[in-house]
Amino acid sequence: MEESSISAYFSSLSIRRRSLLKTALSGTAGVSLASALAACGGSSTTPTGATGEGNFPSHPQWNFVFVNHVTTNPFFVPTQYGIQDACALVGCKNQWTGSATSSVSEMVNAMNTAIAAKADGIAVAIIDPTAFNAPTQAALSAGIPVLSYNADAPAASNNARLAYIGQDLFASGVQVGKRIASLVLSGEIAGFIATPGSLNIQPRIDGIKSVLSTIPSISFTEVATGAAVNDELSRIEAYYLGHQNLKGMVAVDAGSTQGVSQIMEKYNLASKGVHAGGYDLLPVTLQEIQKGNLDFTIDQQPYQQGLTPVMQLFLFKLSGGLQAPSNTNTGLLFVTKDNVGPYLNSQTRFEGSSSQQKVVSP
Repeated sequence: MEESSISAYFSSLSIRRRSLLKTALSGTAGVSLASALAACGGSSTTPTGATGEGNFPSHPQWNFVFVNHVTTNPFFVPTQYGIQDACALVGCKNQWTGSATSSVSEMVNAMNTAIAAKADGIAVAIIDPTAFNAPTQAALSAGIPVLSYNADAPAASNNARLAYIGQDLFASGVQVGKRIASLVLSGEIAGFIATPGSLNIQPRIDGIKSVLSTIPSISFTEVATGAAVNDELSRIEAYYLGHQNLKGMVAVDAGSTQGVSQIMEKYNLASKGVHAGGYDLLPVTLQEIQKGNLDFTIDQQPYQQGLTPVMQLFLFKLSGGLQAPSNTNTGLLFVTKDNVGPYLNSQTRFEGSSSQQKVVSP
């Protein structure tokens, strides 16, 4: 993967973050990314006694538009904090728009509206293989840089976005498949997915299947749950009640993972030898890990999925395109009962558990 200076910078922050987590677990003090950004407010205003723009020259207050597929989903709360903090840091504005229900047509309309309004940069979650190709090209032709975040078009689609910021989704699914296979040696495993086919989560379940399909003693079933958190919970419960011989459950989105953890607790499944895991850092999910009802979840750093696109778009605009955006993998960290403590003990903007700006002490 080709890396520019900004990609290398944020990759180093990701590595540093993981190192600090290990340090926190061992009881050693350290400095976190929070201390670097704690002075930045959640809007385009700047704190007293600081410009918020370092040594950068005066520039227009560029407006960066984020087009999202589930605008009200709690997963993206820290993403929006990351956007706000980055805009405060560099003196820019932002807009959060798209669809609340993964409607591709609504997202495309939002993107076209941003182009017509002459946005200074667009970040879009590309959840469909081809639907975003035309608006992406239209934006680029109008001189508007376009990045994808959280979800990316497959290479075969020839989408012209400049870079992708987010997790390597298929590779993460492979790791989840290996993890659940190490816990469930035989029997049925159900995989829950909010919106099958959506490119922000389908590659994950494909990665899981690529592992489990090679193990003769395991049968794997994919189950759709829906985009709304309450619907996800009820559908997971209904599936379990009809398949009480399940030995394992995995989920590939935040809402389904929370739902799996709640069903694990409601029916006391961990004590019956059932294992489960999933994605993301919703508070209930983290609490269920601590209780022992969920074996693991994955931290893909949603905060950086907001902050990094802003910084890349800003540098692109500031440099006249010389600082080209570059792909940034926001990572994969398994959160288990062994390391969930810091997540639960620290209420922060980075996990979306608090709106307050503060230095996080280990």
